[in-house]
Amino acid sequence: MQNGDLTGLSVLIVEDEPLLRRQIAAEVERLGGDATAVGSLGDAQRAADGLSYDFVILDVHLPDGCSMNWLREGRLTRSSGVIVVTAHGDVAGAVEALRLGALDYLVKPFDPTQVLLSLGRAKHQKQNARIEEHRRGGESRIVSGFFFGECLAPVQRKLEKILAADQRVALKLPPVLIQGETGTGKTAIARWLHHHGPRANAPLVEVNCSALPDALAESELFGHERGAFTDARAARMGLFEAANGGTLFLDELPTLSPSLQAKVLKALEDHRIRRLGGTLEIPVDVRIIAAGPPNLAELVSEGRFRQDLYHRLDLYRLELPPIRERKADLIPLSHQLLEQICRKHQLPLKQISESGVRRILGAGWPGNVRELAHELERAVVFEEGDALRMDHLPGDRASEVATPSVLSEQEWLNPAFVYPSEGFSLDDAINRMIQKALDQTKGNVSAAARLLGVSRDYLRYRLSGDRSTGETER
Repeated sequence: MQNGDLTGLSVLIVEDEPLLRRQIAAEVERLGGDATAVGSLGDAQRAADGLSYDFVILDVHLPDGCSMNWLREGRLTRSSGVIVVTAHGDVAGAVEALRLGALDYLVKPFDPTQVLLSLGRAKHQKQNARIEEHRRGGESRIVSGFFFGECLAPVQRKLEKILAADQRVALKLPPVLIQGETGTGKTAIARWLHHHGPRANAPLVEVNCSALPDALAESELFGHERGAFTDARAARMGLFEAANGGTLFLDELPTLSPSLQAKVLKALEDHRIRRLGGTLEIPVDVRIIAAGPPNLAELVSEGRFRQDLYHRLDLYRLELPPIRERKADLIPLSHQLLEQICRKHQLPLKQISESGVRRILGAGWPGNVRELAHELERAVVFEEGDALRMDHLPGDRASEVATPSVLSEQEWLNPAFVYPSEGFSLDDAINRMIQKALDQTKGNVSAAARLLGVSRDYLRYRLSGDRSTGETER
């Protein structure tokens, strides 16, 4: 075990032999843990009265009885990890101890440092149990590959550079900030980054911050000690601790209260957390991936998101465009989603008809990839035949949107248009196109420039000469 692995953890040592008891306590405290050492069941009962320990090292045979009765009677809280030690080891005793909930079973004589190895294994088991508990309360995880496509090639290049930097840094990896509308794939990108990075074999803990009740959010993220609040009957590990050594994905981070945002900032800066109601600082090495809306800078200016936290997160920034700005990727993405959906439903792979393609290309997709996947699954379940028509989407816009095979730069022009006899203002037409792009991107000049295939400088020039747009760069 590395130095500091037990910092912030409490250990109750119930051991008959005084020398071994002192040696184990010294080793626990050397690694930063808080050790309480006693030599009998009576003393152990008094030490545990009103308190909850992270771990209990329990000698089986004590002067005043057999400690296995504690396990049989459930006297120890479920949050305490128990390691049983005995001088009379046999297979039956080990099996019973593990059946009753013990995390490990040691036979005397042993080196006191061996207990530290057992504590390390027990800590890892508790960490995994906490992660599993959190996952059971959330949505099932999608482990399929992420579709980048042509439009997300710049994002993919950034991710590859982040991975290269991660390999060089290894420890205390810098945070990553992912911005994008709801449903653009922020969670999928976070999973991709974790599973392709140096911590792929370590925990990935995903938290939807908007789903955390204000009263419980601090306890959920940072843990609590017994008695920290009315219903805190036992100490509980927080998700920062559960993700130690791995990745903590904080989705919808701006929904946390300002006070909790401050605690997240402190954890980022100090790599330490403190449980609610606790006094000890616990070291954590967690890669934070935070996700928020595309207008996060606006939330800062409006006082709805801490500026210092924003600047701390805004090192590796990834911006995911909505799929209405990814027309070239829309059909290939649909095919990949359809393959996953058909596999999920154990059905042969379905295709998308030409009318279905036109309907997909003509839809606005305010829900982005999530909405697209939902509508494709609806079609798989309810439509007959092997080619999906997507009839439940808005009407067939064949006259407005062509299939990818005949897509061209001229299709935006109404074929019935003729120039008016009194003349035509090209300058006004350009301004209208710019305004349309700004409306579509909600005033984001950089995104509008990408849609129009021009530089931001060109748009700034046009906007400065056309005060009627009323738009400024963001």
